[in-house]
Amino acid sequence: MKSETSSLTFRFQDDLQYQADILEGVSRTFALTIPALPKGLSEVVANAYLLCRLADTIEDDIGLNSLQKSIFHKRFIDVVKGIENPRSFSKELFPLLSSGALPEERDLVFNINRIVRITQGFPSEQQEVVVRCVSIMCNGMPKFHHSTGLPGLKNLDELASYCYFVAGVVGEMLTELFCQYCPQLKGKHNEMMELSVSFGQGLQMTNILKDIWDDRKVEKCWLPRSAFKGSETEIKCFDKFHDSEAFCHGLRELVALAHSHLRNALQYTYLIPRHEIGIRRFCFWAIGLALLTLRNIHREPTFTSGTQVRVSRRTLRVVMSTTNLVLRSNSALSLLFSFFSRGVPLAAIVPQSRPPSTFL
Repeated sequence: MKSETSSLTFRFQDDLQYQADILEGVSRTFALTIPALPKGLSEVVANAYLLCRLADTIEDDIGLNSLQKSIFHKRFIDVVKGIENPRSFSKELFPLLSSGALPEERDLVFNINRIVRITQGFPSEQQEVVVRCVSIMCNGMPKFHHSTGLPGLKNLDELASYCYFVAGVVGEMLTELFCQYCPQLKGKHNEMMELSVSFGQGLQMTNILKDIWDDRKVEKCWLPRSAFKGSETEIKCFDKFHDSEAFCHGLRELVALAHSHLRNALQYTYLIPRHEIGIRRFCFWAIGLALLTLRNIHREPTFTSGTQVRVSRRTLRVVMSTTNLVLRSNSALSLLFSFFSRGVPLAAIVPQSRPPSTFL
C-alpha cells in the first residue's frame, strides 16, 4: 500500500513538472505570471490555462471543420469531467491536427491524459470551478463559427459575447479560485465577478488588436465591422486600407474601449487584500503588459505585424520589477497604471461585458 502511494505521488509530481515545462512552451507570458501566484493557486491556474489552451487549439486548427470542432469540444468537456477516457480522445484528435499547429500544441494534445490527471487530483471545489469554465468555453466557441472568416464580427455586442466565452469566463473562474483561497474575498465576490468579465474582455481585446495580421493569415478576423463605418471598404479587405484614416480611427476607438476595460481590471485588483502579494502581482502584470501593448498600437496604428507592437523582453522585465515595488499600495498602483497608459485614449462608455441572453 505504501509503495502504491509513493508511486502515485511520484507520478503526480512528474505530471506537474510536465505541466510547468509545457506551459513555458505554449505561453511566454503566463509562464512568467502564473508562478507568481501562491502555492495552492499556481498549480490549478496553470492546469486550467492549459485546458483552455486545448479548447483553443481545437477551435483554431484549420484541419478541423466546424462539425468536427463542435464534436471534439463536447467530448473534451466529458474528458475534463472524467466521463470520457483522455487517451482515446487524444488518439482520435491528434492525427487530425493540421501542420499549422504549433509543436507545443501537438505535444499538449498528445499528453492530454497527464493534464487531466492533474485536474482530477485537485480538491473537488477547485475541479468544479475549472469544469464550469471549460464547459462554458467549449459550448460558447461554436456559436461563432459563422464569424471566423475575414468579414469579422457584426458589432461591439458580438465582440463582447465572443470575449466572454474565451476570456470573461476565465476571469470568473479565477475569481472563484481566489475567493476559495482567500476567505476575506468572499464578501466582495459579486463585485469581483462583475469586474472580472470586463478584465477578461480588456485582455482579449488587446490580443485581438495585436494579432489582426496573424489572424488574417489564417483567414480570420475578430474586429467588429460597426467600428469601421466611416470606411468605404469592407473590413475583410482591411489589408488594402489599413493605413487609411478611417481604419486607424476605428482601431483607436477599439484601443480606447480596451483601455476602459483595463481600468475595471485595476478596480478588481484593488479589491484583493494588500497582503495577497502573489494574486495582486499576477493581476497587475497582466494589466501592465496589456496597457503597454495598447499604447504601442495607438502610437503605430498602421502596423503590419504583431512583432511591431509587442512588448519587448526588456520592457517586460521593467514592468515586473517596477510592479513589485508598489504592490501593497493602491494609490501607487494607480500612478503606475497612469504612467503605463499615458497617451492612450479612453472610451466614454463601456458596453456590457456579459453576452446578451441570445448568446447564452
